[in-house]
Amino acid sequence: MALFDTLFDKRKSKGIHPPYYKIASHKNIEKAPLPKEATLPLSQHIGAPAKALVKRGDKVKTGQKIAEAGGFVSVPIHATISGKVKGIIQVVSSVTSRVGDAIVIESDGMDEWVELDKPENPEDLSKEDILSRIKEAGIVGLGGATFPTHVKLQPPPDKKIDTIIVNGCECEPYITSDHRLMLEHGDDILKGLGIMMRVIGCSRAYVAIEDNKPDAVETMRNLLAKAGLPGQVTVESLDTIYPLGAEKTLLKRILGREVPVAGLPFEVGVVVQNVSTLKAIHDAIYEGKPLIERVLTVSGLVKEPKNLIARFGTPAKELIEFCGGVPPEADEMIFGGPMMGISQTSLDIPTQKGTNSILVKKSDMKPEGNCIRCGACIEACPMNLVPTMFVAYVKNKMYEELGDYWIENCVECGACAYDCPANIPIVQYIKVGKAELMKLKKGAKK
Repeated sequence: MALFDTLFDKRKSKGIHPPYYKIASHKNIEKAPLPKEATLPLSQHIGAPAKALVKRGDKVKTGQKIAEAGGFVSVPIHATISGKVKGIIQVVSSVTSRVGDAIVIESDGMDEWVELDKPENPEDLSKEDILSRIKEAGIVGLGGATFPTHVKLQPPPDKKIDTIIVNGCECEPYITSDHRLMLEHGDDILKGLGIMMRVIGCSRAYVAIEDNKPDAVETMRNLLAKAGLPGQVTVESLDTIYPLGAEKTLLKRILGREVPVAGLPFEVGVVVQNVSTLKAIHDAIYEGKPLIERVLTVSGLVKEPKNLIARFGTPAKELIEFCGGVPPEADEMIFGGPMMGISQTSLDIPTQKGTNSILVKKSDMKPEGNCIRCGACIEACPMNLVPTMFVAYVKNKMYEELGDYWIENCVECGACAYDCPANIPIVQYIKVGKAELMKLKKGAKK
């Protein structure tokens, strides 16, 4: 038993330690200029795309609902600026690379808002009212997954939730938006947590923050002492390791529980919510504001790295220019961090709900070598998988066998590729493998 416990503890701490590069961590949040034109894809979330409610030539106000939810697992889209609908065009998703519709709004420079439906007494709202307001505000998970929040707050009736974990880890290099949000809007985050606890009916919560953010730990502990939240809520300072921010990794570190393969945290009695999402919940319930903007980090090879609150649909180029522009050697822009972010094809790509960072860098492409069976990827994997087998099976088109090695449990954190001495793009092979395995499973059901 002692040996098992030792091995278990080791597995819990697996991961990597990339340089932090948190160069904007001391920069207060600034308001970004309004975009001259906002391009708003109808699919900015997991689930069915939203359905447009406007047409070319329509005048819209900031905060106006311009697309309705396309199903239960879907959310509305709101105008992020006031002006005229220039048209509905097709764009390539900055996340999935799939083609879909987007509404383009030309700014009138006025930023004229719709009248917000601000409740007189937020504390008196029923659970149903809160869920409806969260859905109508278009709130999705802002930690990266963009899963509709109203769905996440309604787990199956047979799944009793006993713990909420607030994710303030932000383990990717460069990104500091959540860090600044905790320092500057910690009260709102805790109010959002209180709403969430009431909706789920849960009396225990942990606010998880890595120990490389001691100021955030201290701030949130001080605010929590005054917040008067019901139940047992604690701020946990955790050892910094990547990818601690992945919800399955975080859940295991705090509670020692393992989510089933291809499962979700509610299956082990837990809901994990990002701090930015809780801020958005606060804004929707206490202020009646829909989700039209978020805090994001612009960092890397920009003249002045910043944390900006920016309207969705803003071209990345405008935010980069607001940060002083870039030197000639910069040749790559990533939405997200260097580990899990996605390289973009143009500086004109607009930000959307899942864009928590714009990273500008010089690409460092290295030729892919052959696997030398060193086991570095296995040692780094926080999910205790065998990434080298995923690569071998995908290269040989043996997609069905991928399930035998639990590929669906991979969180695509990139720790394996980071440690690979052969420079194998392991995550790209895993993405292909997952997609092909899904096709096989769908074909088997027909």
